[in-house]
Formats: sequence, structure tokens, C-alpha cells
Amino acid sequence: MRMQHWIFTTIALSLPLAVAAQSEFSSPKPSVEIVKVESAPLIKGKSANVTLNFRVASGYHINSNKPNSELLIPTVLKLSPPTDLSIGNIQYPGGEQLSFAFAPDEKLSVYTGDFSVQATARSIGAIHAGNYRVHGELKFQACDNSACYPPKSIPVNFDVQVENAPKPGHKNPAQSPNVHN
Repeated sequence: MRMQHWIFTTIALSLPLAVAAQSEFSSPKPSVEIVKVESAPLIKGKSANVTLNFRVASGYHINSNKPNSELLIPTVLKLSPPTDLSIGNIQYPGGEQLSFAFAPDEKLSVYTGDFSVQATARSIGAIHAGNYRVHGELKFQACDNSACYPPKSIPVNFDVQVENAPKPGHKNPAQSPNVHN
């Protein structure tokens, strides 16, 4: 009796690990990747736009940042800038309104192919000129035409170049062309 209990317990505890391992190997290839980050140099005391370009793999779609149902998981970009740098005003593109075989009568707001997210970088405090690494992640739920997969995150890391403000040039006082000495 004790041996049966031990075997049952061992199988019961091992089953979730086997299922997790199987799903890990059967999960689809990465469905979203960061392609390029475009950022103008950030002048101390000013702000600069940052454009993060992503690509959804062919055959997949992800929910937009504002899906049409509260039951759907939105795509969200979370960024953690270093001290003396802030990143805000994150703007997502509108999603494409598409129908799929699993819900043919319903339009879903999704991203497919290439899409870009805009943000604003600002220097705060006594920041020094140089490169500053911003870390973050893009959270999304990828689907194909027949199924949706568990939510995922991909790392999003990029540099912001901070430059000193240009020194104002010395200007001569205005002179009248009619002044003769």
C-alpha cells in the first residue's frame, strides 16, 4: 500500500513537469522581434523622440494596445530608463481590424507585419553627456489563424545618446551702417 502511494505521488508530481517540458518544445518560434530603434541625440534639458520598430512574424498577429474586448491581452511596452532620464508619452499605432477563422463574425484590433511604437525621452536633473542604456520589455499575446498562445515578453534594450547643449555663439552688438568715425 505504501509503495502504491509513493508511485502515485511521484507520478502526480512529475506530470506537470512533463507537460511543461512538452509545451516548451512545442511552442512556436518567436513571433515578435525588435527590428530597430531610432532616436535623435538628446540635448540636455530637452526632449527627443524615440521610435521602436517591431516585426510580427508571418502567419501571426498580436492584439493591439487597445483590443476590442477586455478579455483580450493588450500589447504593452514597459521601459525602465536610468536615473536622470525619463521615457514617457508612449504612443501605440492603431490596430488593423481583422476577422479570423476562430471568430469569423468579430473584428479584432491586431498588429501584423511591421509596426512602430513612439516614445519621448527627456533628460532630468544633472545628467552628464554620454550613452544611457534603457531596458524594458514588450508584452504581447501572439495568435495564428487557429490558436492563441500564452502571453510572452521580449526584451527591449536600447541606448539614448545625451549631448551637451550647444554653447551660444558670441554676437556683436548691432551696428548702424550709417555710423562713421
